[in-house]
Amino acid sequence: MRFNSFWLPVLLASFLAAGQVKAPARKAAVPAKAPATAAKPAVKTPVVPPMTKRPRLWSLQPLARPAVPAAAPGTNPIDAFVESMYAVKGVQPLGLADQRSLLRRVYLDLIGIPPTPAEQDAYLNDQSPDAYEKLIDRLLASEQHGVRYGRHWLDVLRYADAEELMYAAPGIHYWRDWVINAVNSDVPYDQFVRAQLTGYRTSERTTIAAVGRRRPLERRPDDLFALGFLARGSVNRDSKDLGELQIAAVETVSTAFMGMTVGCAKCHDHMYDPVRQKDFYAMKALFDPLVIKKQTLATPAELVVYGKQIEEYDQKRKAVEAPIDALTEPYRKKLYADRVAMLPADVQAVINKLEKQRTPAEQKIADDYFPVLRIDTDKIEEVMSEADTKKYKELRAKLNEVNGPVRRKLVKDLPAFWTVEVDRGLEREPSYVLTSGDPERPEKNNPVEPGWPFFTGQPDLREGRVEAFSDWLTAKENPLFARVAVNRLWQWHLGEGLHKAPSDFGLMGGRPGNQPLLDWLASEFIARNYSMKQMHKLILTSRTYRLASYGNQELTRKNLIADPSNRFLWSFRLKRLEAEPIWDSILTAANDLDTSLGGVSFDIESRAPRRGAAAPIGKVNRRAAYMVRGFSTSREVVPNFLQAFDVDDGRAPCPIRTQTVTAPQGLFMMNSPEIEKASTLFAERLKRESNGDLNAAVDLGYRIALGRPPSPAEKDQALSYVGSDANRLKNLAWLILNLDEFIYVQ
Repeated sequence: MRFNSFWLPVLLASFLAAGQVKAPARKAAVPAKAPATAAKPAVKTPVVPPMTKRPRLWSLQPLARPAVPAAAPGTNPIDAFVESMYAVKGVQPLGLADQRSLLRRVYLDLIGIPPTPAEQDAYLNDQSPDAYEKLIDRLLASEQHGVRYGRHWLDVLRYADAEELMYAAPGIHYWRDWVINAVNSDVPYDQFVRAQLTGYRTSERTTIAAVGRRRPLERRPDDLFALGFLARGSVNRDSKDLGELQIAAVETVSTAFMGMTVGCAKCHDHMYDPVRQKDFYAMKALFDPLVIKKQTLATPAELVVYGKQIEEYDQKRKAVEAPIDALTEPYRKKLYADRVAMLPADVQAVINKLEKQRTPAEQKIADDYFPVLRIDTDKIEEVMSEADTKKYKELRAKLNEVNGPVRRKLVKDLPAFWTVEVDRGLEREPSYVLTSGDPERPEKNNPVEPGWPFFTGQPDLREGRVEAFSDWLTAKENPLFARVAVNRLWQWHLGEGLHKAPSDFGLMGGRPGNQPLLDWLASEFIARNYSMKQMHKLILTSRTYRLASYGNQELTRKNLIADPSNRFLWSFRLKRLEAEPIWDSILTAANDLDTSLGGVSFDIESRAPRRGAAAPIGKVNRRAAYMVRGFSTSREVVPNFLQAFDVDDGRAPCPIRTQTVTAPQGLFMMNSPEIEKASTLFAERLKRESNGDLNAAVDLGYRIALGRPPSPAEKDQALSYVGSDANRLKNLAWLILNLDEFIYVQ
């Protein structure tokens, strides 16, 4: 396909300047006031059908391996299933994509970076019958594959570098890097999931010593970072930790790995699927004992230096705190005594005892009343004299200086990572249904036991609650686990899943367009021991994947009448690249892409360190998978580039990226400093690598950016524009980057 858009950016710029092009409205306009004659719509309470009358979901039926339809010898089984639907639906496939289009498609699909001219030549000149398979093997072995597909999984698992008061923000990138490394190492999918839930890849988590004592197996050290998946959900809202970790775990785990919208049952029984409100809170009870834990990542030498820094800081802090304590202590004692006097006499007796003299029951009473008796700073200020208030504020200003600039100067914080662990005290506490999902309103008359939807019987929780759940979740007998996973892989390769709603395998998600193929892929995934790389190769070697996205117009017209949405895969869907490969392709053309792996995220709009995070890597020319994302009410965290190209902020799982076409996208590609710099570097590259031959420079520009040489008409236009002026190569480079074809895959 040739996109007739060589001069489109110029025309678009003209339209924009003339006010002819407007960004599409994101929300429908709402009138400020309804007309007086408008009748108020009746408010209907949703009727939730009884569980016994719900239809049986196809996705919960046992997974049975379908027989492969009859096909010619050597046919990829995927194609046998797809071709069996052609005759039924009255469609015919288009021909195969040309080699150059397929090469660019595979590169951008598997590693997110386009092929260089040298890589294009190597593939096109390889006449061996297995040239295409060797290409796939090489790209799957590339460490850049993990960057590409790790980013896909991180969307689903709601990775964010920062969220309002997210505990795990410092060091959260270690979890992202674990995911990327796991994809590169082809960690089996069941182990990939188990490690993020329990910290263990295997379901064997204990061992027995010679004396008959059972003890936990030691975890792989690097799998500590997998638990960032759970720690990421813990936030401190309004100075309270309100079970956000547990609720986030239920909602993310159920959508990501089960393909079920269990979160819809937070406030009432699910409207459509067999999930009760009690099921949601039974699943939340699995995670209720989890608390986050800070893990310091430092060498012994770094710890010694840090200790000295802290000691110096503590001395300065105590010197300022001493006069503050002396000033506030009389007020604090008076307020405390007044509050104790308001309590019942038996409670007062407990409170007035020394802690070591209290019984466990009395200590529980004292702990329960601690929030009532705690004296906050603002309460002390309310009862101070005017003179003491003035003195107190002066002392507090000095303390703030010590705790802020002075501490930052003296103490260099150690790298740290937030993980999770089981609190044995919380494990003994009951769990309850929450009124309207509010953690502060437990229904004490409605307790729940740990469990999860779609499981019958009593779970064996001896090795742990989450451990028991993860064993059920990743079991080969679980009909959801493999189906959901292979559907995601199919979606990422072909643009749409066999089941269109990748995170909703319930009633409202509909049914797959080709369930036999989906079930066969799921069965094959299990048979291949959950190897994601083997499934990638299986899909990419199919004829279905290698089809052209355009072809015979008459055949296309007939196919569109029979199947306008291309659900039966008679052509390859034209796909717009996501933000990350667009960014990477721009820097690749400029020969300025840093492909190093790992490290903290970078922000193209600010080099200042994020609060609570390690200092950012100075380079901003890294792969966009490492670009910062997140949410804050006080500032924009997600860079404008990512927002323009439809990247979510990570507050919720993102199974499918939105695909919009908006003016901000065009404006970035035309006017941004990043494109200005890239165009300059791209032009310098063309001059250098063509040795000043403008004819060769034009050919090279198209091959670098689009993976093909220019057509005769395109080359004639380009040479007519450049003439003999090499300085015009910068504008030509800019024009090529702004072709539609640059950000689309066919």
